Amino acid sequence: MRKIAIISAILENPGECQKEFNETVHQYQKMIRGRLGVPFPEENIGAVSLTVMGTMDEINSFTGKLGKIEHVSVKTAVSKKEIE
Repeated sequence: MRKIAIISAILENPGECQKEFNETVHQYQKMIRGRLGVPFPEENIGAVSLTVMGTMDEINSFTGKLGKIEHVSVKTAVSKKEIE
């Protein structure tokens, strides 16, 4: 069963981690239904919100890979409702 999830990521020093972050996002592009990025150039931080739909294994794999990237912090909220 699939679920909807919101993955929130903070990229500190985006110049150092943005390429790897975007490559990882590209690997999971079939799951992604929406993406919003907000730059904070003065603070050298980027905030990204990804809306995804997938199985819990897929969502966990995706967030795990994002969380292993240096300078990236990730939190995920997952719907309780399951989608067939």
